[in-house]
Amino acid sequence: MPHVQLDSNFNKPMSRQNKSYSADKNDEAPEFVEKVVHINRCAKVVKGGRRFSFSALVVSGDQKGRVGVGYGKAKEVPEAIRKGTEQSQKHLVEIKLRGDTIPHQVVGEADGGKVLLRPASDGTGVIAGGGVRAVLESVGIKNVLSKSLGSNNHLAMVNATMDALRQLRSNQEIKQLRFGSQPKETVAENA
Repeated sequence: MPHVQLDSNFNKPMSRQNKSYSADKNDEAPEFVEKVVHINRCAKVVKGGRRFSFSALVVSGDQKGRVGVGYGKAKEVPEAIRKGTEQSQKHLVEIKLRGDTIPHQVVGEADGGKVLLRPASDGTGVIAGGGVRAVLESVGIKNVLSKSLGSNNHLAMVNATMDALRQLRSNQEIKQLRFGSQPKETVAENA
């Protein structure tokens, strides 16, 4: 009788699509989620014809509040994506979140791009398009409203979104900026 690999959860033969999964492997998701926002082809005209090069705009994040942007350039697409991914993972930024949305409304600007982000209630989803959506999903934001107010260039919009996310502050940080660090009085001292 041939050996049949059983799924550990249901004790039945595993499907063909699920064969790569085994109970021995860790049940962890990959550490980073990488999203290719845009691939640009650039042509250089030379004596024999055209030479092509590619650039890839990549966003990666851990969906727990860290995100980075990378821009890789190479003669071939996979190499450009690899370079962009490496660069994005090197330049990760910690973002302040409130649950699965952002703490307050914010406008980010970079180059010609201008992006407005607003917190949203549960069940709203990510109302954003293109590069803005890729950045917000990579951070781990599940409910947010956005509007692009400037250029629709992919790189400008991604950088404007990153600028907006860097401006976010938690309630404690805002209180500390407004009121400073005051010593807390106890009830025993007042009595």
